[in-house]
This record gives sequence, C-alpha cells and structure tokens, in this order.
Amino acid sequence: MPLCVLCASVVIFLMLERTMAQFKLRCSECGGVFSEDPKLLVCPECCKQQVQGGSLRGVLEVEILDGPTQWPDAPLGSPDFLQQVLPLGDPSLLAPLAVGNTPLLDVPRLRRELEMPRLWLKDDSRNPSGSTKDRASLLVAAKAAEYGFETIATASTGNAATALAAVCAASGQRAVVLVPAGAPPAKLTQMLAYGAEVVPIDGSYDDAFELCMDACTKFGWYNRNTALNPFTLEGKKTLALEIARQLAPETPDAIIIPTGDGVILGGIAKGFADLAAWGLIDRVPRLIAVQPQGASGLISALASGAEDVTPVPGAASIADSLVVEAPRNARLALRRIRQSGGGGVTVSDETIIAAIARLARLTGVFAEPAAAASLAGLEAALKAGLVDKDERVVLLVTGTGLKDRDAAARSVTMPSAVRPELSHLAERLGLVR
Repeated sequence: MPLCVLCASVVIFLMLERTMAQFKLRCSECGGVFSEDPKLLVCPECCKQQVQGGSLRGVLEVEILDGPTQWPDAPLGSPDFLQQVLPLGDPSLLAPLAVGNTPLLDVPRLRRELEMPRLWLKDDSRNPSGSTKDRASLLVAAKAAEYGFETIATASTGNAATALAAVCAASGQRAVVLVPAGAPPAKLTQMLAYGAEVVPIDGSYDDAFELCMDACTKFGWYNRNTALNPFTLEGKKTLALEIARQLAPETPDAIIIPTGDGVILGGIAKGFADLAAWGLIDRVPRLIAVQPQGASGLISALASGAEDVTPVPGAASIADSLVVEAPRNARLALRRIRQSGGGGVTVSDETIIAAIARLARLTGVFAEPAAAASLAGLEAALKAGLVDKDERVVLLVTGTGLKDRDAAARSVTMPSAVRPELSHLAERLGLVR
C-alpha cells in the first residue's frame, strides 16, 4: 500500500476513534458498572428484587466516557452529531429517517394567553412517525443491527410500536409489536402500514410488556421494551441536547413533560446531566411530570415521598400513551425529578381534551391527548407554584393529533352544512346586518 494511502487511512481511523462515544453501563440503583453486552438489559443483581408487574429494578443507564467538551459542528440529529453523543459505533447502521432536530417554537399567542413571555414549545410531533418515540427506536434498531439481531420486539400503548415499525421499515429489519387491542385505530393502522407484525393483546399494556419479555427470551429477539432496554433512555436524551442547543446561550428553568412509564423524563434528565458533565451547560432545569388522574402512580409516589410506585389497577385515561398501571421507569424517574428540584401534577381527561383545541388554536400545533396534557399540566403547575410566569419554560409536545382523531374530535364542535348560497354563508359567519 502506498505510504500516502496508508497515512490517510490512519487519519480516518483516528478521526473515527475520536468521534465515537466510548461508554459503560451503570446501574441506576446500586451503581454497578458493566461493559457493553448485547444480552445485558438490567443489572444482574438488582433485577433479583423484581416483582411481577412492578416497576423495573436495576435499570441501566449509559455512561459516556468521552463526551464532547464543545458543541459538535454537525447538525442536530445528523449521524455525525449522534455518533459523538450516543453509544453508536457505526452511524451507517442508523435507519435513513430524519429523526430529531425538531423545532423549538416561539409561541407568541400562547405566551400572551398565559402571560409567560419566555415560554417555548418543543414540537416532537414532527418526527417521522409523529412522536418522540422515534428517538429511542432509531438507536435501539441501530444497536440491534450492530449486535446481529434480525428481529426487534416491543410492547407499546401505540407510539413506541409505530416508531419501531417506521424505523424498521426504513432499515429493513423485522418488527414484532404487542399492543393492547384497544389502542387507537389510527395507531394500529399506522404500524400495519409500515409492515410490522402487529399482535393485539386482549389485556393491558402491562400484560403486553410481560409477554414481550417472555417472547424475546424464548425466541431470541432483541427487546425494545421501554426502560428495560437502556438505549431507550439514551435515545430520548437527544431531546435535552436539542433543547439546550436551540435555546443557547440561555438554559431553561423548567421542562413540562407528559409522563407514562417515565422514560422520556428519564431520558431528558440524562441528556441535561450529560451536558452539565461535559461543561456545555451550567445547570440543569427542573423536571415537571404530568400524568392523567386515572393513571397517576408516579405523581402519587412523588407526593408521598415514596421511592417506588404502587401500581394502579385498571389505569385508564383518554391519553392512552400515558396509561400504565406500573410505570416501568418509576424509581429512576422519581429520583431524577427530586434531584432537579422539580415536581409533578395530575390533570383530568376533561382538561386534556380542552387543551387539544386550545393548543392548536394558539400555536398551530395539533397534539394527541398525551401530548396536549403538557399544556393542561403547565396550567396546573402554575397554580401549584411549581413554575413562575417569568421563567424560561419549555412545553414538550410528544405526538401528533392525527394519531387519535376520535379523541381530538371531542375537543371541537362539528358545524352543520349550509346551502351553497352567499346569504347562508353570511348568516353562518354572522355577517348579516
């Protein structure tokens, strides 16, 4: 090999070594540290305390050992950017989808309505499948390819399944998804259209979660179950990285986060913690969790000072994406909320429904019930004194309203038809003198 070609190859290799994020896995409970292992999903010691149907024990977090000390030049969400901040050896394994780099919106009308001049909206409904869950699925699918798994499976209330289906459609991987039979038809249609093998479960999300764990063990599939797979938390941390970069040089004071299993919240906490450790921000924001009243195990535990949740049998809400009996990432989420100085609120289904239309009218962002819960939660947090009106607050919208049109229809009144005559139009619009 000519010397010049050899030197060029060495330079390229060194560049890859420098940009590839090196990492370990650390148990969020006992602090045990582990090397990467395709079969390692939870701490082998702490998981011995696992209770059937309870929150996960021994949740692992990725610990980046050589994160960037200055912001990467690469565009947010690009493979070059992700390789520097995620445990990703080969960026070519990422599905060719434009996941992430969603806008942080000025919302002048909502600011005036709430008298919050420094309010922002992070619109994650712009992701390819329409939800935040694409972030986790993108990384999980890349790691599955890296490890040599042909099939990825997940349990989901709907959005994680559609996200995995979309990513696998783009990457050519097999997706098996287990979802409650009562999931919104639009979400079921979406995941079927992407080509996933969809198995409706005659039971709850929690039932599907347990079945997915058994199936992955039995059939040798890679398990994407949220919280169980540490790369779900890690993938969702990109939300925090984007918010910090888009708002720089300012740092948000609080983030309003719709919360089900607690993994989006845990991922956001992880992202801000990484940024602080790398010296890219000087403090972390308070995390404010929002749960529906009918599925509020995490908020109840937060209020009582408990370290874990008590499952809520028969949990139910119009915000299907937030409905879990036992939030799987509860222990870590509770700890991260408290460490941030944040808190939590519950909201009724009625306020969630009202927030769908209100958010759309005042911002132009059409949100599904779980995502609109963030606006209802912000107003509850204001009343509870968890946030102040003059603070820098980011409202997180996690999914598009097109995922549950039936629920959105309950937030508006459908007008009756008029005859195609100008006089009837004028009467309808109140233009008749």
